[in-house]
Amino acid sequence: MSTHHVTPADGRTRVQQAALAVGAVFLLVGLLGFIPGVTTAYDTMEFAEHHSEAELLGLFQVSILHNIVHLLFGLAGIAMARAASTARTFLIGGGVVYLVLWIYGLIIDHDSAANFVPVNTADNWLHFVLGVGMVALGVLLTRRTAPTAR
Repeated sequence: MSTHHVTPADGRTRVQQAALAVGAVFLLVGLLGFIPGVTTAYDTMEFAEHHSEAELLGLFQVSILHNIVHLLFGLAGIAMARAASTARTFLIGGGVVYLVLWIYGLIIDHDSAANFVPVNTADNWLHFVLGVGMVALGVLLTRRTAPTAR
């Protein structure tokens, strides 16, 4: 598997750049989840329950735990972007985690204790898009390319 697609500007491979960008977005989302106004119904935010009515951008249900998970995921992405192999692992492994979260969110009752993160329908479909996107980035940015004829 070739991970040597280095860009001259910063010396990072494309997969490292992607992991860094994804990590930075997760970090930003985690921070935004703690900002009243950006997060609606902020005063109803719970630590980890489905009763939290707080929603990031008025759309994605969040809790303190949910925001902390985003922050930690972001930090992991930034740290793992230091090498192409770990960047690939972050994107593919993290993508699989988000696909599992998508399935979990689809099968649980959103009004039950099983929804401890919490998630809503918007979160579920965002998790699907994130999962597919992250796996695709990890695979496509590190796939072997056929040697070119000279």
